[in-house]
Amino acid sequence: MTQEQAAKKKAIIVVSFGTSYPETLKLNIESVENRIRAAFPEYEVRQAFTSRTVIRILSERDGIQIANETQALERLQAEGVQEVYIQPLHIVPGAEYEKIQKIVSHYIHEKVFEKIRLGRPLLYAMGQDNHPDDYEIAIKALATQLPAADPAHAVVLMGHGGMHPANAAYGVLQLKLEDAGFTNTYIYTVEGYPSLARIISKLKQKQVKKVTLMPFMLVAGDHATNDMAGEEEDSAKSQLVAAGFAVEVYFSGLGENTAIQDIYVAHLKAAMAHPHHGHVHRCSKGHCHSQGHASHC
Repeated sequence: MTQEQAAKKKAIIVVSFGTSYPETLKLNIESVENRIRAAFPEYEVRQAFTSRTVIRILSERDGIQIANETQALERLQAEGVQEVYIQPLHIVPGAEYEKIQKIVSHYIHEKVFEKIRLGRPLLYAMGQDNHPDDYEIAIKALATQLPAADPAHAVVLMGHGGMHPANAAYGVLQLKLEDAGFTNTYIYTVEGYPSLARIISKLKQKQVKKVTLMPFMLVAGDHATNDMAGEEEDSAKSQLVAAGFAVEVYFSGLGENTAIQDIYVAHLKAAMAHPHHGHVHRCSKGHCHSQGHASHC
């Protein structure tokens, strides 16, 4: 351990699913990590991926070794770090986020660190009680990359989706977009609901002529390259072209958006500002109650 690391007995682990696309890794993940480094200069900032597949690909193909979330925590423990904050770069509190929650709960229970806290993903709180509305905040950040409003031009966002109940976040986001006045912005998911077919029928009803496809994912990686913008007939681009729309592709992940980067910094600050040290808690009405979960305030 270097002298500089020894001086930093506080650490932040920035954890994401990861990506096997080197350029995307730099633009979308490392850019957020660097934003966090700049905001918290007194902390040692580490990178971790939750995807074992991505970690394996990078190791075998590029000789790049990236820690998973458990390895990153074990290394900090071995180095004698006592204060640890984990900021996930996930979009919704789904299976990948729960994986980290369980590990953090275990570390809290075992009292491995003096303090360990978990920040929340991009979309978590909906403005209930004294909590911020993560959806409204994310929409404002997203608005910085949306084209000018035009009734004949729609934006179609691609989310990941899946079987996890957190998939419902995308339905909430659609409603919140409408509430915020973005009536020509739609979201579909690759592996869940809302579906692209649902959006295509709405675009036809509205007599939209042109569509901009945009990833609502941290990285513009495999899903953006193939499922969204690929040349195969089942890609979103091909389906929209076949349905008669002119299609443009905005090929950047959310991690490139500085306003989105700032949200992750804000979520980390919220976790740090939490009044309870090293307890397991869930927040309600501004108070915290022990419930066997890692903090996500």
